[in-house]
Amino acid sequence: ERGEMAKSTQLIDNEVFRAYATYTAIVLLKMMLMSLITAYFRITRKAFVNPEDTASFGKGESAKKFLRTDPDVERVRRGHLNDLENIVPFVGIGLLYALSGPELSTALLHFRIFTGARICHTFAYLIPLPQPGRGLSWAVGYSVTFSMAYKVLKTAWLL
Repeated sequence: ERGEMAKSTQLIDNEVFRAYATYTAIVLLKMMLMSLITAYFRITRKAFVNPEDTASFGKGESAKKFLRTDPDVERVRRGHLNDLENIVPFVGIGLLYALSGPELSTALLHFRIFTGARICHTFAYLIPLPQPGRGLSWAVGYSVTFSMAYKVLKTAWLL
């Protein structure tokens, strides 16, 4: 039950932590969606990497032609990899940041800008939009994570 959970953790009563949980859930769901988009492109482009995945398209030599790379599939995979390289650090650093006692308005700014930047990055990657759109959206999200890391280190400087 939520009431019991709040008593046991007290974090859910913290508005900054709730904001962190909200935006982390959004970007993690967005990253999970990239797996589904990859699967969609693999199926529609008939481009697979595992022999067992081609079974529904034929047997033996006739199925081997579906063991191939496809530029559209690879583009989605690169976008997904970029999510892993950027969202995972955000999740860890964002948690430490949320626990470091930032102002709610500042925390919301960080979380919202990062989330917006990652969503823009995905659209820029998948459509694809001309550069520097994708590069700028990556840089904005990266800078937000760096800013949160700076705050954590400044607050908890025990080096």
